[in-house]
Amino acid sequence: MVGAALLISAPVQTHAADLKIGLIDLKKVFDGYYKTKEADAKLKDRVADAEKVMKGMGEDYQKATEDYKKLIDDSNNQAISADERDKRKKSAEGKLMEVQEIERNVKQFRTQTSTTLEEQKRRMRDEILRMLREVIATHAKKSGYTHVFDTAAESISQTSFMIYSNGQNDMTDEVLAEINANAPAETPKADAKSDAKADGKSDKPDAKLNDLLNQKPDPDRGKKK
Repeated sequence: MVGAALLISAPVQTHAADLKIGLIDLKKVFDGYYKTKEADAKLKDRVADAEKVMKGMGEDYQKATEDYKKLIDDSNNQAISADERDKRKKSAEGKLMEVQEIERNVKQFRTQTSTTLEEQKRRMRDEILRMLREVIATHAKKSGYTHVFDTAAESISQTSFMIYSNGQNDMTDEVLAEINANAPAETPKADAKSDAKADGKSDKPDAKLNDLLNQKPDPDRGKKK
């Protein structure tokens, strides 16, 4: 949901006979705006970069836990001398500290990545919505509307505020045409809903981020039980 009900009204007192209400689907306008798609593509690139870093950390973690397990096994090998077993036991202790350090780094990176990407997403959304409100207000004044309602707005119970409309005075398509008039030839494509439904996964940045952040290292991997 892009936002709550959009209400733009002229700063003058009006009577019922003077009311002229305009309608707009703010979600459709927001999603269809080429700058929204560009920002979405940039955010996906940043998520992809974070995934690469997480993959590298996962590989380091895997190797460190395997090395730790081997050192533990070697420290219990009765075929080698007691001194050598003690030496390998100390090496295992050092390797365990390395594993724990990687775990801390993963958690720190996960938290920082989540905070950074969510903040970037919020700033992008707020800036685009601010600009759209200005465009809609200007369009509404030119058309003589005293109020504009967002047909996509929902109540706290997730029911539509708009019970009925005959579709008159809907300026959604007009506003979309206006804001996309200067769109570059190759605007990043919006997420294909059919693709998302086909594999059961969402391709939106926030969903991919959730998948990324839910990858938790197993602190017991490689430990001697």
